[in-house]
Amino acid sequence: MKQSSISVKAAARARSVSAPAMMAAAVVGFVMSATALAQTSGIRREMIQQGDLSVPGFQVIQARAELAPGVSAGRHTHPGEEVTVMLEGELVLEIAGQPPRKVKAGEAFIIPAGVPHDARNEGSTPTRLLGTWIVEKGKPMASPAP
Repeated sequence: MKQSSISVKAAARARSVSAPAMMAAAVVGFVMSATALAQTSGIRREMIQQGDLSVPGFQVIQARAELAPGVSAGRHTHPGEEVTVMLEGELVLEIAGQPPRKVKAGEAFIIPAGVPHDARNEGSTPTRLLGTWIVEKGKPMASPAP
């Protein structure tokens, strides 16, 4: 009996969590999962927005990122599509099954869901980009890939 009353209280608290608190938790989860894949230094991310889509079970996440010279994001996958626009600098993009390619400021790329990829800044200036991810809700934002 005591355990069920605790469960009822926990459920009541969970229902009372505000939308901003849920958004903050999602942002922290995104930053933590993305940071876990990246090198400890040399990558900076700034969340812009996150929200539900009209397609049930999917959400959109947008963030700005900066890679310092010589830094790699690390090979990883996402549980949905990635659409990225290069704002400044350039990087070498490696998508599984494709030859590596150099992407420069003003160019964009799309990475299909679940496809391993990596990006590295081989230049002498920071690379800045705007990433948009359309991903399944409840799944990790990114997962390491072999």
